Amino acid sequence: MKKRVLALVMSTAMIASVLTACGGGSGDAPAADSNTDTTEAETTANAETQAEAETENALGGPPAADEVVVWVADNVTDFTKEKLAEFQEANPDYAGFSIRVESVGEGDAATNMITDVEGGADIYGFAQDQLARLVSAGAIMPISGDYATFVTDQNDAGAAAAAKVGDTVYAFPITSDNGYFLYYDKSVITDPTSLDAIIADCEAAGKNFYMEINSGWYQPAFFFGTGCTLTYDSDDTGNFTACNIDYASDNGLAALKTIINLKKSSSFQNGSSANTATNYAAIVDGTWDKDTIKDVLGDNYACAKLPSFTTDGGSKQMSGFGGFKLLGVKPQTDATKLQVCLAMAQFLSNEETQLARFDAVGWGPSNKAAQQSDAVKADEALSALAEQLSYTIPQGQYPQGYWDLATSLGDSIISGDYDNATDDELMSVLEDFQATCQSYAQ
Repeated sequence: MKKRVLALVMSTAMIASVLTACGGGSGDAPAADSNTDTTEAETTANAETQAEAETENALGGPPAADEVVVWVADNVTDFTKEKLAEFQEANPDYAGFSIRVESVGEGDAATNMITDVEGGADIYGFAQDQLARLVSAGAIMPISGDYATFVTDQNDAGAAAAAKVGDTVYAFPITSDNGYFLYYDKSVITDPTSLDAIIADCEAAGKNFYMEINSGWYQPAFFFGTGCTLTYDSDDTGNFTACNIDYASDNGLAALKTIINLKKSSSFQNGSSANTATNYAAIVDGTWDKDTIKDVLGDNYACAKLPSFTTDGGSKQMSGFGGFKLLGVKPQTDATKLQVCLAMAQFLSNEETQLARFDAVGWGPSNKAAQQSDAVKADEALSALAEQLSYTIPQGQYPQGYWDLATSLGDSIISGDYDNATDDELMSVLEDFQATCQSYAQ
């Protein structure tokens, strides 16, 4: 199936007329689709075209004119179906549109949309680091008017920023829980606020400390902790225009030496998945693994923000990235279908739905009012993450080359390549890393 980017063929005035936020109630009744007579030959051709499309698209083919296709992660597929059934019941004016919900993970959704925009979903969930790619491919429409105000006013600052490219809002945040923090065994770890103390306790008890240092996601916890910067600027079309980085500095050197010293500990294990971790008393991980860790640690289960670490410049708080899940809407050629898609996306991202999603699958809300729920605040993992997020930066858009480069740096550390390196040699490593990062924005 050929990749085709849909043109949004509405004037500014028409866009303004349909971008009126719908808080769950019904709006003006959409015009019913008119049926046109077709010849037998046309009917046969249409049937063959549809059959071919369904064969080529394993997810059931592109949306029909009166059908809204929604892609969400597998563990919220049933939940989304239930919520959209509620939406349909509350909005009888949209009864002319059917809904098809399919299980597509956040990472796969972006790739599928970019590969075949027309064949992709009308509404889809994705991780915010995919936004620039989606914008460049014309696979996501900008959001304006009351919907943009809803995004910026209702969600926390990190989530609202993650939904933008430049000053333009492109998506509806649904979570603010894609970050990492410390899980630990409170019978072993005496001071979870200090990395040095954690490592000492693990070594004394013959237990492991897990952190994935060969990952561009976890590695910045040290560099950002010492005050380094690594961000990319992009224009409204998603192209990288500049790299803001100062890793080749005294702060960068302090961070790199800390990672190297951590790797030298007998307790250190490279990794961040509780499903494969063994004999651990502490692990840097996210909310997605909390049930597994609870099962392992039992009554000794505990959570905290990331610890501080000691360098020549004093004590530094580990930092890192914060991440978010977003909902995007594909550009539409029909104004009425666009209105329906935007209303559905807003409904799936509002306070009530985010709280219901938290109750159903434990996803942490991005909606500020939902975050104040007693149930959300009582969740130990989300509470630790919320504290940690105050020390992090929202993950913006990064080129693929950065992730590969960070993995290479971490692999070299794990292999012991820098165990006996001088400060000058380590600074040379950082200068090469910095120059390569900058080259991705040229």
